[in-house]
Amino acid sequence: MNKITIIGTGSVGSTIAYTLCINGTASEIVMIDINGEKAKGEALDIRQGTPFCNPCSVYAGNYEDAKGSDIVIITAGVARKPGQSRLDLAQTNIDVLKIITKKIVSAAPDATYIIVSNPVDILTYAFCKYSGIPEERIIGSGTILDTARLRSRLSEMYRVNQQNVHAYVLGEHGDSSFIPWSIANISNVPTEDYAKSISSGDVYPELSKNDIEEYVHTSGAVVIERKGATFYAVSMSVCYICKCLLSGIDTTMTVSTMLHGEYGLYDICLSLLNVVGSRGAHSKILLPLNDQEIRALYKSAGNLRSVINSIKL
Repeated sequence: MNKITIIGTGSVGSTIAYTLCINGTASEIVMIDINGEKAKGEALDIRQGTPFCNPCSVYAGNYEDAKGSDIVIITAGVARKPGQSRLDLAQTNIDVLKIITKKIVSAAPDATYIIVSNPVDILTYAFCKYSGIPEERIIGSGTILDTARLRSRLSEMYRVNQQNVHAYVLGEHGDSSFIPWSIANISNVPTEDYAKSISSGDVYPELSKNDIEEYVHTSGAVVIERKGATFYAVSMSVCYICKCLLSGIDTTMTVSTMLHGEYGLYDICLSLLNVVGSRGAHSKILLPLNDQEIRALYKSAGNLRSVINSIKL
């Protein structure tokens, strides 16, 4: 029996609930929104399809209904508009998060919290500061989606299973994120050498790291421009985090957590490679980054620090 509460029933929150139900990840899903009728409608729509899925109770509720939740997912906040950066949303969504935190933490003090609302690194930091929840049970979705975009793009280029692509996006979930190419590989072959290592003689496009990085950085904005919002891929990413939290086997992923001296960085949340499992995000893996990548990490941290210094927590 796994109980998951989702706060915010916009496109992202509702798609997360739907995906959790389809995947059979949760047996009970509580949907909470300031617009109660919207939450009821979304829950009803999903619930009426449950005869075709694993048994799952899906309903709209209030904060008291979150009692006993294993996981709480926070997606509430103002959505990013076309042309707007995630960091532009900082103060508005922090103010929203403050209100939510007071209500949800008292109802579900033992849950693991996944922060999805943007700017996710800033909101994860804020939640760490005033929620009172142990840090290993506070996870920002971070660059798990950016990493998925990177891997999907490389798999498309080389026509190989995404699971054979081992590459990461680190730092801010935003414009200052970076790819540590020095450790990126496909089936243990460095990405830049993969095409020429294949004996079939097939022709593959030349790897342009700049093009790949631009693809990762602009994908969210491209989707928003074309359809108004992003929600499928981020929802699948969050559901993957939930699956790993509820399983007994640790999994590595790039999510946003509080730093305590990793790479010399303190008191800031951004994405490194974390070990996530039933104990939450309980460990970090310090990848062997080169000097250029360390500088990129510090630049990303500096961008986030300037935002933290400019807002009221």
